[in-house]
Amino acid sequence: MNTFRTLHRSILVLFAVVVIAIVTLVHFSISKIVAEQSRAQQQSLSPAISLIVEQLLKPLHISDALGHSTELVELMNGETIDRDAVFKTLDRLENEFGLSFFIATEADRKQYNSDGSIINLIEGEVSWYFKYRDYPADAVADIGKWEDTHFYIDIKIHDEDGRFLGFFGVGKSLRSFIEIFDTYKQEYGYDFLFVDGQGDIMLSSDPSLIASYSDFTNLSELPWYASLPLVIQNEQALNNKLVTIDQKDFLIAEVKLNQFGWTVFLLSPLEDRQAEISQAFIFSVVTLLVVVFSLFLLIYNLLYYFRKDMQPDLVVRNNNRLPEKDNLQLIYKTLLAEHKSLSVMLISVDEFSDIIDAHGRSVGDDILDKIVSYLAEHLREQDILGRWSSAEFLILLPQTGPHVAFDIAQNLRHGIATLPPLQELPELVITASIGLSFTASPRAMHEVTAHAEDALYQAKRDGSNLVRMQLID
Repeated sequence: MNTFRTLHRSILVLFAVVVIAIVTLVHFSISKIVAEQSRAQQQSLSPAISLIVEQLLKPLHISDALGHSTELVELMNGETIDRDAVFKTLDRLENEFGLSFFIATEADRKQYNSDGSIINLIEGEVSWYFKYRDYPADAVADIGKWEDTHFYIDIKIHDEDGRFLGFFGVGKSLRSFIEIFDTYKQEYGYDFLFVDGQGDIMLSSDPSLIASYSDFTNLSELPWYASLPLVIQNEQALNNKLVTIDQKDFLIAEVKLNQFGWTVFLLSPLEDRQAEISQAFIFSVVTLLVVVFSLFLLIYNLLYYFRKDMQPDLVVRNNNRLPEKDNLQLIYKTLLAEHKSLSVMLISVDEFSDIIDAHGRSVGDDILDKIVSYLAEHLREQDILGRWSSAEFLILLPQTGPHVAFDIAQNLRHGIATLPPLQELPELVITASIGLSFTASPRAMHEVTAHAEDALYQAKRDGSNLVRMQLID
């Protein structure tokens, strides 16, 4: 029985080790998933930065570089403007850079476009020119009307004396941005929002948010933005914020465009495949835990079912496999500390020395085998069986009062006396005498066993095959 309990403890330890190993695996796996997701997020930013550089910063740098050329200053400096020279220059720049350019002159208040059109800059009708003429910055980005709505980069031109000559710049149709944004969205899955300092959406991958003429959509008009705390709205602090748009989760990243005073918000969806991977991983771990626990229960119940058959094979034939006195001391202390009371039972085979003398050691071992097998079969799960001497066994019965222990001893004594005889010695009757004692206080084991031994000797003196009990005063 003690071996059976040892096996139980071993299985429990094994199960704990398996659980710890699985938890460790889960920890490192989740860490790896988070690292992979972070890497994927960084990779998704790279094409976004490339798009911003290609579609916004490159035109800005081109227009800024050309705006400092003496050719433009000469074209715009004077009381009269040479229209042919202006259109020739604009046509050449458009063919060279693949962009639509314009020149807006202060001298004749006209805007010359590379497509050959001219717009009169009349105050009250064309607002951008007069709005940005007195603007402190030398480079301005704006949305305006030119056949269809365009994104403009305006560079102020001055002569050598610092006199304002007008604007030179580049215009890109917003339709081209929509097409480019849509391509990026199909490939990388995220949306763009280009927002100025007042929260107006200047550019977006969502066509419904693209400005028409100068009618802009403000961030505050977006339902998901309006649901954010006011402190976040006031500061437009959206970096690394998780938002829900149309029942889908998006992670926001910010890119500052200080050249325009804009902020680019990248709305990256939490991809469905990542959620599926996480769910599949969690399902696998839970399934593994269920399988391991089921195996543990199966082994536990199998051991319990077969423990009666295991006891003789594991214990009886080799006497030192039963707990000896030293081990029983430790078990006694543990049980008494845990249960506060226990009964001690000493069982001695009657006339064992005479049997050995008459029939030999092998017959004696067979008798012990029979008795231990019987005891292992009829003891309770919590009881401990140990070897006390060559023909004596000790049983510890935790949390068992003396009267219950006495009834158990009587049943065991009667069972031993009625065991089938050995096949080779059918006339040999096997009996045993039993001595009992009990404690409900923290006494030393030798004190309790001494009273059990006295009771056992009393049973022998009274005729053997008896149960006697001696309680401690």
